[in-house]
Amino acid sequence: MPVIDVVDLSSDDEVGEREEVDVKPVKLEPGLIGMQLQRNDKPKARIAKHKISKNPHGIRESEENRSSNALSPGHSSSSILDQGQSPVDDTGVSSTSTFSPAPLCRQFWKAGSYNDAVGSKVAFQNGKNYLHVHPMFLHSNATSHKWAFGAIAELLDNAVDEIQNGATFVIVDKILNPRDGSPALLIQDDGSGMDPEAMRRCMSFGFSDKKSKSAIGQYGNGFKTSTMRLGADVIVFSRHQDTRTLTQSIGLLSYTFLARTGHDRIVVPMVDYEFNTLTNKLEVMHGKEHFMSNLSMLLQWSPYSTEADLLKQFNDIGAHGTKVIVYNLWFSDDGNLELDFDTDPEDIRISGDTKKVDTKFKTVNEEHIANRFRFSLRVYLSILYLRIPQTFQIVLRGRVVEHHNIANDLKFPEFILYKPQSGGSVEGQVITTIGFLKEAPHVSFHGFNVYHKNRLILPYWQVVSYSDSRGRGVVGVLEANFVEPSHNKQDFEKTNLFQKLEVRLKEMTWEYWDYHCGLIGYQVKKKLASQVSSGPKITQQVSSNGAPPSGVQHVRLGQSFPAVGSKKESLGRSEQVGGMKRKEHGDILPVKNVKVAKVVNEKSQNVQLVSPTGDQRKDQEAVNLMQENKKLRADCLEYEKRNEELNLKATQLRNAIKELDDEYSRMMAELEALEAVKEEKGI
Repeated sequence: MPVIDVVDLSSDDEVGEREEVDVKPVKLEPGLIGMQLQRNDKPKARIAKHKISKNPHGIRESEENRSSNALSPGHSSSSILDQGQSPVDDTGVSSTSTFSPAPLCRQFWKAGSYNDAVGSKVAFQNGKNYLHVHPMFLHSNATSHKWAFGAIAELLDNAVDEIQNGATFVIVDKILNPRDGSPALLIQDDGSGMDPEAMRRCMSFGFSDKKSKSAIGQYGNGFKTSTMRLGADVIVFSRHQDTRTLTQSIGLLSYTFLARTGHDRIVVPMVDYEFNTLTNKLEVMHGKEHFMSNLSMLLQWSPYSTEADLLKQFNDIGAHGTKVIVYNLWFSDDGNLELDFDTDPEDIRISGDTKKVDTKFKTVNEEHIANRFRFSLRVYLSILYLRIPQTFQIVLRGRVVEHHNIANDLKFPEFILYKPQSGGSVEGQVITTIGFLKEAPHVSFHGFNVYHKNRLILPYWQVVSYSDSRGRGVVGVLEANFVEPSHNKQDFEKTNLFQKLEVRLKEMTWEYWDYHCGLIGYQVKKKLASQVSSGPKITQQVSSNGAPPSGVQHVRLGQSFPAVGSKKESLGRSEQVGGMKRKEHGDILPVKNVKVAKVVNEKSQNVQLVSPTGDQRKDQEAVNLMQENKKLRADCLEYEKRNEELNLKATQLRNAIKELDDEYSRMMAELEALEAVKEEKGI
């Protein structure tokens, strides 16, 4: 029985500790352990832009072709990896198993039972006991993800964080497990990749290398929770290149392996390769014994039975990048895969989670994005990020995901500035875009889409409940970077600042509804008892045509905006109710009022809509025209910005062409001089 030297997630002090595991390496054909590395600046296997097309039929290979190209032993490619002689010896290692063992229970919420009686033991080192992370923690830790799409989003966050390092795409797709043909989930990006130490930290608990303030991840826990929520096992391939070295690392985090072998702590088999510039070949790292023992476990418990098959997974990664394959995917209670790959070949859905809407306007409600994002990954990914650079694409099952800005779904939008305070100091500021959904009043959805550092945390968060339609169809969008998200990034920590935000968003919803519900056909009922001291008189300083006060700039989320001015400038106007100022909630860019209302009952102080006169109809038309004008102006500004970007790019290209022309002229001059020298020598 060999001695296994694996990555131990228990502590840094025990990385070198060895443990006996019942794994038997088997000799195979010679020449499979080592691979020769050929330098090639343009490998054909690298995922190129022409593969990422908006044509739904022109990008993705059939699953059969993809499986045979990426996974079959006979696949060849002009990748920077070519088969060569072994740097270790002339024997290979393979697994005698013809299938990848599946977990004992295939339903995630029932897979928490664990029997470690076979391998349980207390670890000693230098005569002291050491605390280990038990494999059951992998499952219990993953239960923080109640929603499978939230787990997928965690993995995409890692790719989006790599944009600052030059990443241009992330691919989400279905592949087939070569062992048994079962579906597996592929997530691949062309970021900077991970060196062996970074890979170890990724597989460990509590480490985070993300120091950027704009980075989404921060706890160092997302990879483990998300992958274990989606399937029982995950294998990671990563290639990293810096100025001095190029490394390839393979790591396996397998709940199946730990459960079936009865481990009482989490161990992660890993193998690492480094490119030797002198021999122009890949060489194994950390010694032969370490490499062989870890490779044996990888071949027995991963989807790949030979080292050659493992290394072929780097063929389409390119010079750098990471590929994550989650296999032994979980089943739902009905016995089907939780992730549905069959209903839509260009989407991934949650099996059986389609929500039926029983209303008069059934179709418009069922097809609305506020309903579909819950069971369609393509819809969810389209709103997952507030901003996506034009240089980056999310490719789901062969087709690019079109980015969707929820703020563009609103009519009669308003823009409200909120400055949260804590301990007497301002913690930040946020501009909320609020309005009615364009389909209102025929849709029943409402709530706020709250982003944090560009990432959607709470989609359509319902801060109010209504029994008389008050708040129906009111939707908002904001980016709240002053509150911290929870570990699963599907909620926020319930801090004092978050509670204040929730209260303010409730008030914002009521205020907007009270002033604007008449625009979509509702009867205006505005209760003012809590805001007045005497009399129902309402006066507001707004222009006669309903336009916003001068000096107030409307800003739509998802676009750049100037710095907000002082509190006095931000308010733009004041409201008085019965001679008493309304309570101010930070700085508010106020909503405009509906002017076709009058007080009909001073006791109840209810306001009801009255039949508008001819002048009032004209005023209403003017309001609608102003709203349309604002939208067109915003579109115009966006086009102007795009034009500036294109002009800048054109200037850069012209400069590059000029530099190439100069270089060409210089080289031609050198060539002519060399020819003249040759002629003189000939004479």
